[in-house]
Amino acid sequence: MPTGRGSQPPGLAVVAVNRQRRRRVDITRLTAVLRGAADALSVKGEVALVLAGDRALRKLNHRYRGKDKTTDVLSFPGPGHAHTRESLGDIVISVDTAAANAKRLGRTLPQELGVLALHGFLHVLGYDHETDDGTMERLERRLRKRLLATPASRPRGAGAGNR
Repeated sequence: MPTGRGSQPPGLAVVAVNRQRRRRVDITRLTAVLRGAADALSVKGEVALVLAGDRALRKLNHRYRGKDKTTDVLSFPGPGHAHTRESLGDIVISVDTAAANAKRLGRTLPQELGVLALHGFLHVLGYDHETDDGTMERLERRLRKRLLATPASRPRGAGAGNR
């Protein structure tokens, strides 16, 4: 199971684990997206990024959200705070579902994975598009314009609920 830790900058440390083998994933690119978002938000700490398949996401979704179906991204906030070196939490992405979303939305897989990593990161920080007044959506749109080569106005995709 490949992992990536690299040299840790003063901002966000990203520990990446690729638990799927079906598709090639540029972990360096996803790490850059997460660090870019952390820099833009003045966030410090550590986040784990796990890339998995639909089976793993379905199990996690059932166990932690009571939903017996797969999903694209799940976020698990940690004990850290946005301005410490503590663990901010974990982001788990289904590369299988990301590939299907990308095809349906006219994006590349790297673009969709970036969108999902960013979305999951905002949830780890405590943002919640299901309960706020649009704050998370506006912030995510702004960060997409800044960090991703994907239209900010496009929705993240159907089938994606609160993480």
